[in-house]
Amino acid sequence: MARLIGPCALLVLLVACSALAASAAREEPSGARQLWGGDGWRGRKVGARTEVRDVEENREVQDLGRYSVAEHNRRQREEEGDVRGRLEFDRVVSAQRQVVAGIKYYLRVAAADDRVFDAEVVVKPWLQSRALLRFAPADVE
Repeated sequence: MARLIGPCALLVLLVACSALAASAAREEPSGARQLWGGDGWRGRKVGARTEVRDVEENREVQDLGRYSVAEHNRRQREEEGDVRGRLEFDRVVSAQRQVVAGIKYYLRVAAADDRVFDAEVVVKPWLQSRALLRFAPADVE
């Protein structure tokens, strides 16, 4: 008889826990308000883009802008064999970052001839790599 009480008690405990979990799943998690800033799920999401502050003083961002222009020039030279359309880097004027499989930077790059470009660069520090994904004239309004 003592052996039956152990498994029965365990079964009752499992059923009670399942019922509690099911009722809790229908309600908002208690920690969600604290985690997302008090407004439930309307706060900043994991993986969302965030603005980079003090872009002009941020050495890493300026280096990535310089890299994006150099890589664009290299690709142009390989594709067209012409260096006449070579861009000269001036500065990054705005930037956002997003955590992906690494860090993806969305850069607004100003060239020395007053043209503006949008660049996307992915940096993977653990591999010591960076890759230019996109470099195109910006849609400036």
